[in-house]
Amino acid sequence: MSGAEHLRGATIAFDLDGTLVDSAPDLVGTLNYLLALENIAPLPLAEARTLIGGGARRLIERGFSAQGLTLDPPKMEALFERFIDHYQSHSTELTRPYPGVVEALSHLKAQEAKLVVCTNKMTRLANPILEGLNLAGFFDAVVGADSAPAPKPDARHLITAVDLAGGDMRRTIMVGDAGPDAGVARASSVPLILVSFGYCEGPVAHLEPDVLIDHYDDLAAACARLLAG
Repeated sequence: MSGAEHLRGATIAFDLDGTLVDSAPDLVGTLNYLLALENIAPLPLAEARTLIGGGARRLIERGFSAQGLTLDPPKMEALFERFIDHYQSHSTELTRPYPGVVEALSHLKAQEAKLVVCTNKMTRLANPILEGLNLAGFFDAVVGADSAPAPKPDARHLITAVDLAGGDMRRTIMVGDAGPDAGVARASSVPLILVSFGYCEGPVAHLEPDVLIDHYDDLAAACARLLAG
C-alpha cells in the first residue's frame, strides 16, 4: 500500500498548545497579568514555557508555585476566572502555528485522513484560536478537557475525540509534545508522534515516542509508516 492508502480514513489526533501552535507568549502573558495583579514579579517566557500543558488551572498553580506561593481553592477559582476573561481577549495576539503546520494538515486532509484536536485547554478557548489562525476548517472534531469524561492522559479524552470524528481507535495516531500526550497514547494503545519544539518539562525523547519529529515536513511520512504497522 502507498502512504496515501494508509492515511485514507485514519484519524490523526493533535494536541494544541506546543504542538500545533506556539501559544506560550499569550498564555504566559496572561499568567504574568495575574501575577502583576498580586504584585508579584513576572516570569520570563523562556522559564515559563514548560509550565504549559495541563490546562489553565495547572498553569496558574505552577506559575504561582514558581514564585514560592501556594493558592487555596477560593483564590485559585478567582484567579482562574480572571485568567479566562483576560486570555479570551488575547489568545491570538502572538500565538502562531508552527512552521509547516498548514502544509502538513492540508496534505493529510488531501489524503482523506480525519483530523481531530485533543487538548487539555477548554474547548471554548481552543476553538477561537483555531478559527483566528484559519486552522478550524481542517478538523473534524475539537475536544477540550471540558468536553470529555476526563482530560489527558485519561484514554477517554482521546476516545471521545476520535468517536466524534467517526474514526477508529485501531487506526489512530496521537501527535503531541509533552507528558499528557504520551500518557493518553499509551493508555489508548495508539502510536505516538512527539514534536521536539513544544513545551515538554524535560527532554522529550525521554517520553519514548514511536517517532520524534523536528519539523512538520516529516509528519505525513511518519504517520504513514506507523499506520503501515
